[in-house]
This record gives sequence, C-alpha cells and structure tokens, in this order.
Amino acid sequence: MTKISFCGISGNGVSALAQIMVKKGFEVRGSDRTFDLGGDQSRKKALEEIGIRIFPQDGSGITDDLDTLYVSTAIEDSIADVRVAKEKNIAIKTRPDLLAELFHQYKHNIAISGTSGKTTTTAMIGYILDTLGKKPCMINGGYLRNYENQKGVANIIYNEGDICVIEADESNGTIEKYHPYIGLINNIGVDHKSLDELIGLFKDFAGRCKEGLIVNIDCDNCKNITNPNGKTVTFSLKDSNADFYADNIKPIPDGTQYNLDGKTFKLNLIGKFNVSNALAAIAVCSLLGIDKFEAAETLEGFLGTQRRLEVVGTKNGITLIDDFAHNPDKVAASVSALKDYKGRLIVMFQPHGFAPMKLTGKDIVKAFAAHLDKEDILILPDIYFVGGTADKTISSKDLINQALELGVNAHYIPERKDVEKFILANAASGDRVIIMGARDNTLPDFSRQLLKEI
Repeated sequence: MTKISFCGISGNGVSALAQIMVKKGFEVRGSDRTFDLGGDQSRKKALEEIGIRIFPQDGSGITDDLDTLYVSTAIEDSIADVRVAKEKNIAIKTRPDLLAELFHQYKHNIAISGTSGKTTTTAMIGYILDTLGKKPCMINGGYLRNYENQKGVANIIYNEGDICVIEADESNGTIEKYHPYIGLINNIGVDHKSLDELIGLFKDFAGRCKEGLIVNIDCDNCKNITNPNGKTVTFSLKDSNADFYADNIKPIPDGTQYNLDGKTFKLNLIGKFNVSNALAAIAVCSLLGIDKFEAAETLEGFLGTQRRLEVVGTKNGITLIDDFAHNPDKVAASVSALKDYKGRLIVMFQPHGFAPMKLTGKDIVKAFAAHLDKEDILILPDIYFVGGTADKTISSKDLINQALELGVNAHYIPERKDVEKFILANAASGDRVIIMGARDNTLPDFSRQLLKEI
C-alpha cells in the first residue's frame, strides 16, 4: 500500500483529493496548521472517520516510508513537513499535480472552468450523472448538500466508472495542466489575474478540449472563444439562438423557475446566475448523450452547495445566509439575487488576501454600491490573512472609505466579535444577514453562532 501525506489537508481542494486517494486504496495521512490552532475540528473528525491519520504540522508525520508529500499551493517551504520531506529526499508534489494526474486517468474527463460558478456547476453535473447512474467521479471545492450524510467531507462523489468531473482553477494558472474530453467556460471576469492574462489562459484551455467546449455567450469576454478540435456548444439567458436557452425566469419561494424549450422547470436555488449554471450543466451532460429535459428534471432535486447563498436558518424573523462570494462578479450576482426578494440586507463581507484586494477591491466595492439600497448595511472586518509574506498597503478601512464615497451605508469593524455585537444590536425582523467571504473555514461556524444568538 502506497503511503502519501497532504500538507494543508483542511483546504477544500486538498481534502477532496485526500479522500479520493483513500477510495483508491492509498494509505493517507495529513496535517494542517488550522487543526493545530484548534480550528476546523469537525472537518478533522470527518477525515479521521474515513481512515486518514492527522498529524501535527511539525514534521512528525513525514516518516522514511512515505512515498510522496502533496502540498497546497499556499504552503511555504518553511513549513516543517516540507523541510523534513526535503531532508529525507521524499518526493514533493502540488495539489494541482495530483488532480491532473487523476483527471487524465479517465476516458471522459470534464473540466469546469470560469471565474465564477465553477463549484456549483461542477456539483450540478456530478449530481445529474450520479443520480442517472452514470457512475462519475466528481472532485469539487464546495460541500454538496445532497451528500452531507456520506462519511467524510461532502466535496466528492466517487464511483468506479470512466467519467471524472473537476473544477479547473485559473487563479494560479493550473488550468494549463488539463486536457479535457469536454471543457466548460462559464465566464471570464477579473479575479486573481488581469483580464488579458485570463482570456489567454481560457483560449489555450479551449484549444486542448478534445470532444467539445461549452461556452457562455452572455459573457462578452468568452463568447467568441471556440473549440478548434471539436464541437462548440453555447448557452445563454439572453440569446435565443444559443444551443441551450432559458427564458421566463422568475423568483419563487425557496428557488427559481425557468423555461427550457417550452417546458417549465425549477431550481432549489435563487438567482438568474444559477439558471445559467444549470444550463451549463445540462449542456455538458448533453455531450455525454443525456437528454436535456431529463437533466433539467433531475436538477430539480439538487440542493446546492454549502456557502453558495446557503440559508442557514431563520429565527425571530431574521434569516441568516452564508455565501462564498469574493470577487466583483460573484458579489454582484449574489446581492442582485437577494434583492429579488423583500427585506433589508446586512452584509458582513470579509475580504480575503491583500493581493486580491489590491487587484479587485475597488470593483468589489462598486458591485456592492450598484446593488445595495440606502437602508442596507455593509460591514467589513479586517482582511483575512493566514500568514506568509504580503504587501499590506491596502486595508479594509480603505475599502470602506471608497464605499462611503459611493453612498453605501458602510462600517469598518476590525474584530469579528465586534461585528457580532453590531449585527445583534441592529438586526430586526424581516432582515437578512449575509456572512460573505472566501477561504476562511470558520465563517460557516460564525454564521451558525450568530443564528443562535439572534
């Protein structure tokens, strides 16, 4: 039995791969500094329950009989596990290296790309294929609410078949590693890289798709990208000439209704952007021979992924929502979807990373300004930072000042405990409280604690 270890195993992408490797018969161990600090204990327990042994991140888990140490792209060389692995001449590879290696083992490999919507669309495709008995392997970053009762962390679907569906991440350039049977470009917007750089990455990605490419022609930045090797299939909420087109979209209690070629379907998710995600998923499945109406009907049972406008609960007339939005397009999509329903919004947005905020911070503020009403409240704590080197010449206070200049009812509250006090003092019946931000696995716990206190 091959022994492998994962450094940073609590991360969404890393935990998914660790579980896949257990399913494939490897002996898996791992470490995470968040565990060492007492965080993410429910995830630690979930990984241990499927046989993964968790070590402190002090090098003690890096033994002579280890074959490979896999690290997340956020791990520095100074981490003890990495240092000990180098001393022992143990191979060190990255999470994207392993994902690409696994991905290319499958005949029908499907890569879901785009700066927004990857997690939900990947989950939709995995759910359709699994429900219809196609035996997919799906590797995701978000928790699938339909699979919350399975052992381990619910960010994978595992079957022994010939289909593999993954998120293809462009933020660190690793999208270049994938040569898919089917590729999807959901959209292109500024996130971790400049727009020109992103468009170049996605064009190259399109050129590596063997069978087909699915493209969202509602997005100006990708509508002209085509597949030089095979089919190019389009989807749209605006252009009825697209191969897959939805109209008559309207909000309904607890979801959204839409028409697809004259038939009416519903989603258990809010927002037009989720109808677009559904069209993308249906289009992908069509290239695997699945009837579009059967796929759309199957999606009516899809419950979504955690932290994607997830309703945590309602208490005393106040609804608590947890959301992963962290770039301008995602913020705009989430807030505009929420504004389709009645009630004031109280949004705590936790910026993640100094570099991303230098690149996208102004546009994120503009997205809030464009969609929040005067009575809505925006709160920013300090920028989320997990250590390492960073240019800290931007702060949440800078972003709040920009928001105030644009007329947003905005508040800079550095500490989370004070954010909690502010929300508890100001939230009233009919309000919706949204805890928004990425990368920080303590945000879901914070939202659930708030619900208890309201």
